[in-house]
Amino acid sequence: MKKTKQINIKRTLALARAFHFLYSCAKSCLLPFVTLYFRQLGLTPEMTGIVMGTKHLISLVWRPLGTQLAKMYNKRRVVLHGSLVCSAVVALVMLLVPPVDLQAHNNTCNGSNLISTPSPTESQPNVSTAPASQSTVNFSDAVVRTSHLPVTTKSTAEPKNKSFVVFNSTSLRKKRSQVKPNTEKNKEEGQQDFLSSLKMMDVQRQLFFLILITVSVWELVAAPLEWTADDGLYDYLDFADASDHYSSTGLCPVLGAAFGVAGSGLLVSQLNCFIVGHTSRSIVHFLCYAGVSALALPVAAFLPLYLNKQRVTANRLIKAVQLMHGSRRATLCAVTALLVGMTRSTVDNFLTWQMQDHHSTELHMGVSLGLASLSQAAFAFLAVRLTRLLSSGRLLTLGAAALGLQCLYYSFLWGPWAALPVQLLSSFSCGAFWWAVKVQSDDVATPGTERSIRRLYNALSLDLGSALGSFAGGFAVRWFGLVWLFRGVAAALILWCSCLPLLQWNAPHQYRINYSRLLAADGSETSDSESEQERDWLDKAMEDDHCNNNTYGRGLNH
Repeated sequence: MKKTKQINIKRTLALARAFHFLYSCAKSCLLPFVTLYFRQLGLTPEMTGIVMGTKHLISLVWRPLGTQLAKMYNKRRVVLHGSLVCSAVVALVMLLVPPVDLQAHNNTCNGSNLISTPSPTESQPNVSTAPASQSTVNFSDAVVRTSHLPVTTKSTAEPKNKSFVVFNSTSLRKKRSQVKPNTEKNKEEGQQDFLSSLKMMDVQRQLFFLILITVSVWELVAAPLEWTADDGLYDYLDFADASDHYSSTGLCPVLGAAFGVAGSGLLVSQLNCFIVGHTSRSIVHFLCYAGVSALALPVAAFLPLYLNKQRVTANRLIKAVQLMHGSRRATLCAVTALLVGMTRSTVDNFLTWQMQDHHSTELHMGVSLGLASLSQAAFAFLAVRLTRLLSSGRLLTLGAAALGLQCLYYSFLWGPWAALPVQLLSSFSCGAFWWAVKVQSDDVATPGTERSIRRLYNALSLDLGSALGSFAGGFAVRWFGLVWLFRGVAAALILWCSCLPLLQWNAPHQYRINYSRLLAADGSETSDSESEQERDWLDKAMEDDHCNNNTYGRGLNH
């Protein structure tokens, strides 16, 4: 890109807002309902937890690596287009996976028979698949018995002829020539036994492995998309010295999420039960995901992406880890983000299950989850007033505690619309929490590492925390049920929030010096002597700041 080229900042921001809105809308059309679809197919809670946990682990590793490779080889636009197309195709391929019990799958279509779906603690899917697996085992036993009959007669006939064998060189060669075909025959039989064991696998386990492979491929092609687009747009605006305007696109993903989850839920509730053959109306969520992703494709084609080759990003993650480790408040914020991510994953994975058990349809789920996203977006209008009353540390505690109260409320649902009122707390459990994380990132960051630290917090919460929470949450539902899952995570999070203020009180508050404000403050009105004193003071402050990792401690406790 030539520096003489004129950059239209308003057009760039409009395209960025449109892309983030459409892609977030596409994800929200499917992701909040995908675990409900797994339940409808016949997956158990622990299988669902393993699938979703694997998805988050792949995102944890592959998202930064894929983003860096796209930048290294200047293939950002290829990654954007390929991710949009391939993720939509893989999502549609997931519809080809057959359910465990076709009759139960069809019964869930009827809104009046939603509770006929097997509950997480029941073993109805195993009962329904028992005749099929039993018939498979009996058939395989019969095959094994018939296939081993010639071998048995041969082995019993060999001892009778042992006395007539003459042990000379010719007989040994004959014996060796007979051993090789028998060995190869045994290997072939072993391979056949292995393939037959795969065929003998329980139908539910076959479904689990098919879903696991499909979701893994889906995440591999979709994970680098958001960070790749984000880096390209940020570098483009930074090239025009307008990177501070990029923060204005932050509300678009939240609004897109609200529109996608509410719109898809409303659309599914208005359609007839059966779309094609025996496939239920859950197919609409996948079609909406593919359709909105297709709408985002032309927007991605016009996104202005810039490759900043002069900026070195190899060691920024390590620098971000060092900065977080060097601040006690940043470490407490990281632990809180990890716990919030684990708790949030239980809500994302199993709240729709809990609502379905209380006669909720896709309409109730979509409206409730859409209200949660709108409530999160509304915190932007409350942030200015709340920050005057509460510090970032207190807002961090408030956000985590609000999420714990939400989970406690979810354990006491009683009807289809029961989850709707508590979604207003998402303004604090999501909005206030992430605002506090952003402030903490800016406090410990050095120039050029702000975005790396924020991404590190996001990875700890949304990827690592969600993975651990998905694995543990699936087994917790299996052992204790949905009610005690929400009560358990609520108790753990509220207990941590009760200890967090004391830990923050013992940790000194650290923040970086804002040199731009110091340089711009009353520079034209100061006298020569005053400006020299200010420059001397600034040089001394910069020397001290360099020795202390660009941070210094204050005796302020929040």
